Amino acid sequence: MKSYDTLSQAITGLQKEGYTEDLNLQKNHIECKSLEYQILPNEFEVDLIYRFEGDSNPDDSSILFAISSKKYKIKGILIDAYGLYSDPLNAEMINKLKYKP
Repeated sequence: MKSYDTLSQAITGLQKEGYTEDLNLQKNHIECKSLEYQILPNEFEVDLIYRFEGDSNPDDSSILFAISSKKYKIKGILIDAYGLYSDPLNAEMINKLKYKP
């Protein structure tokens, strides 16, 4: 797995690898607004995960997921906070977003 120093470098690198869709995390699915898809946990895979810490503020922590879906034939990027500021998810989504290399 390639290493990145910043979130913006990771986004640029993954876009070059074909992860072009902007994905949003919902309680029980991932949303791709541009294509109007609601992708359920059994319809996507977590390909890579990158975590980034804020330089001086732990509140700036974020996590980037490289996600693919064979069903919808897309690859995209999902960015979320982690820790105290992460979004509430159902158990199926929590389990799915655990990276299993």
